[in-house]
Amino acid sequence: MGAEQKAKDLGIAFPKKDKGYLNLCVRTGNLLMTSGHVSDMKGKLGAGLSVEQGVQAARECAVKILQSVHDMHGTLDGLRVLKLLGCVNSTLEFTDQHLVVNGASDLFHQLFGKDDLGYHARSALGFAALPTGAAVEVEAIFEIMGS
Repeated sequence: MGAEQKAKDLGIAFPKKDKGYLNLCVRTGNLLMTSGHVSDMKGKLGAGLSVEQGVQAARECAVKILQSVHDMHGTLDGLRVLKLLGCVNSTLEFTDQHLVVNGASDLFHQLFGKDDLGYHARSALGFAALPTGAAVEVEAIFEIMGS
């Protein structure tokens, strides 16, 4: 079963969206590079938000990324996840950014395989603030296989 069907089985839908101010996914050669996608959840990890809430915010970012990739490529099938950058709105004392960004990584592992096309490189960083006060922002790079 491909990533597209797995996403549908998880209840992830891809309604057609209008273009916005910025291009949320750009293709160059056989790569798809996404803009940063922010969570609807607002707040700061280590000051009101739990790791579990951060994980959900990161997963939400991953779903938004999948929407943008789907809009550009037309399907999730035939893709390999290469790299994620996870930005976590957190206090100076908070050191579990990597656990928060697992919310995005885990979804990509579910869809593309943890030991296969979903096995990706990743950075998880803490930030003093993110746009709109978002808890998490994630961006990704995918390879189009066979291109």
